[in-house]
Amino acid sequence: MSDVTRMLDAIQHGDGRAADELLPLVYEELRKLAAHKMANEMPGQTLQPTALVHEAWLRLTGGGNQEWNGRGHFFAAAAEAMRRILVENARRKRRVKHGGKLRRIDVTSLDIAILSDDEHLLAVDQALEKLAARDPLGAQLIKMRFFAGLSNVEAARLLQIPERTAKRTWAYARAWLYEELKNSL
Repeated sequence: MSDVTRMLDAIQHGDGRAADELLPLVYEELRKLAAHKMANEMPGQTLQPTALVHEAWLRLTGGGNQEWNGRGHFFAAAAEAMRRILVENARRKRRVKHGGKLRRIDVTSLDIAILSDDEHLLAVDQALEKLAARDPLGAQLIKMRFFAGLSNVEAARLLQIPERTAKRTWAYARAWLYEELKNSL
């Protein structure tokens, strides 16, 4: 049993100090995942990888009653928390008091209509909700690959599924998501 798994078990059994001991063990890995995701964001993004990790950490450990079935489940929960934070941030920026659907554009690109990253992120979130109802494993794999920046091998290991299953599920889920987004954009 790894140190991370031991700490997760201790948290589940009400050890308040375990969360403080867990953070140093997983911080760098969470920071790496957040930095990978943030590297794909548009310039001018106000959310930084460190802030994303800290917000995700607060959501993971602040609510009490955490039940993680090991390291893979914890990192899947972290990927989900990061996804939700990014979606909430995109929605917040779309609200009327933050400019609504108005966006800054370069005058040289006036003849091209492109969706902003926030709009894409919200469309992906809606499509993931639909996919989760049909194929929970596929949705989880997409979240871990897209939002946490994990490779197929890493995601398979954390989900405790064979790499072949992860590869097959990734191919299906990615194709399904592409079709869903193609129809909605």
